[in-house]
Amino acid sequence: FHTSDRIKARLAFFDAKEAALARPRLSIARVPHYCSGCPHNTSTKVPQGSRALAGIGCHYMVTWMDRNTDTFTHMGGEGVSWCGQAPFTDTEHVFQNLGDGTYFHSGSLAIRQAIAAKVNITYKILYNDAVAMTGGQPHDGTLSVPIIARQLQAEGVNNIVVVNDGTGRAYGPSDLPHGIPIRHRDELDAVQRELRTVPGVSALIYDQTCAAEKRRRRKRGAFPDPAKRVVINDLVCEGCGDCSDKSNCMSVGSVETEFGRKRTIDQSSCNKDFSCIKGFCPSFVTIEGGKLRKGKASASQGTDDLPRPQLPSTAAPWGILVTGVGGTGVVTIAALLGMAAHLEGKGISVLDMAGLAQKGGAVWSHVRIADRQDMLFAARVAAGEANAVIGCDLVVAASDESLAKMRNGHTRVVINRDQSMTSEFVRGFAAQARSGDAMKVPDPQFPAGSMEQQIVEAVGAEAAEFIDASRLATSLLGDAIATNLFMLGYAWQKGLVPLSDDAILRAIEINGAAVAANKAAFQWGRRAAVDLNAVSEAAKPQHGKPAHHKLSTTVDEVIARR
Repeated sequence: FHTSDRIKARLAFFDAKEAALARPRLSIARVPHYCSGCPHNTSTKVPQGSRALAGIGCHYMVTWMDRNTDTFTHMGGEGVSWCGQAPFTDTEHVFQNLGDGTYFHSGSLAIRQAIAAKVNITYKILYNDAVAMTGGQPHDGTLSVPIIARQLQAEGVNNIVVVNDGTGRAYGPSDLPHGIPIRHRDELDAVQRELRTVPGVSALIYDQTCAAEKRRRRKRGAFPDPAKRVVINDLVCEGCGDCSDKSNCMSVGSVETEFGRKRTIDQSSCNKDFSCIKGFCPSFVTIEGGKLRKGKASASQGTDDLPRPQLPSTAAPWGILVTGVGGTGVVTIAALLGMAAHLEGKGISVLDMAGLAQKGGAVWSHVRIADRQDMLFAARVAAGEANAVIGCDLVVAASDESLAKMRNGHTRVVINRDQSMTSEFVRGFAAQARSGDAMKVPDPQFPAGSMEQQIVEAVGAEAAEFIDASRLATSLLGDAIATNLFMLGYAWQKGLVPLSDDAILRAIEINGAAVAANKAAFQWGRRAAVDLNAVSEAAKPQHGKPAHHKLSTTVDEVIARR
């Protein structure tokens, strides 16, 4: 084989990088999870003593939750494996989750097969009014709960129940085939217990709109937006986790206080499902008629006074890895960079590593920019070849996938050090509630220091910068969704993005969504890169941090405060 000093150096880098990644490290993973308020948080529950089968769709994520649901199949094969298994097991009955998009595509054929096989199975058809897994597109045709009910009845399914969340629906009992009841989702467990005793094929149509679609439609004024918010009085909260157990919701987070870790509601991500209030807890406060207080500094003071950074050259391809949490706009950042490069006539390639809706999960966008398009041959940023990493989330930035792209002496990184909760915390809080003893199930820990150190070791201390971007962006602009544009502005001001700010701002205008807020976030990020102290001062809460959120530093202080 041909060899050279360059090839040997590259192979040596691969060996060193693999060895570094193989060493035991204290870290956590950002595993995808249902959106806040997702109907699957409730619909995928099964009664004690039952089990369920998964399939294609966002609901597949239930297989790594504590919900006694296993296996999956191709579209149109849902429940068919049970047809072969049923004669050879003592299990009398199973539930089969089936998304409405899959039902429309080919899932109805699987139901027909189950009827022909005369097996005992309840199909839970999860009607969320969108093909959520691939971006929330509408169905390729007409589909509604009454239509599904009539189709199922025509196929020979005699026991059908519709379950919904009680909000406004365009149908009532008279629109459904005779004898099909409509039950509230609070009765889901009872309904499933009834259906599992029914011989043959039965169906439960669970009707609740996709949470991500609700959010999008509310922004357009096309979906009811109740003037209602839920907050937690953390002085009353005992940190039992029952709210997480009932809701399975990522917006039920945690806050460290003088009296221990308590629960809190992330208002930026809350989609107003309100399942959390079903927890047995007096600390929840429902506010009706109120709105969230917006940031006191919705626009920066302008950027004319800021120094212009020296932008990197694109005479050779410049690789940027954007990392973050699914659903927060990581892909949008990459798209803005792509449009800005196009406006400047540069070569550009963007590859987004996302899927399964990736809400709450890890997302990577590979962005490569060059003077000409014919200079770009590969879309992915290769191992050790990232010139810049914009880490919008610390957990994803410290993952193997991200660390592999970094190289000491070559890569510069800017990282949001916010300790954003992962799905491990949701599962941990829920496990605490079910155990009844938090001492048996300790609080999940966020090893921020260890993860930051791993990044520093990968690029060198002088090439790594960490900033509390989520806190600053939320305080300044009133919503954590501004974080990623804030990070882009910070990275641009540090000279990590080879595009003009004019092109980036024009790309924001072309994108057309929250233009003023996104521009302000970008500008605040720039200012933070120049004068972080001034930005931190501007972001200070109007009423200051609650006294019990300021932690004691000595034993004497702990005693005195109690």
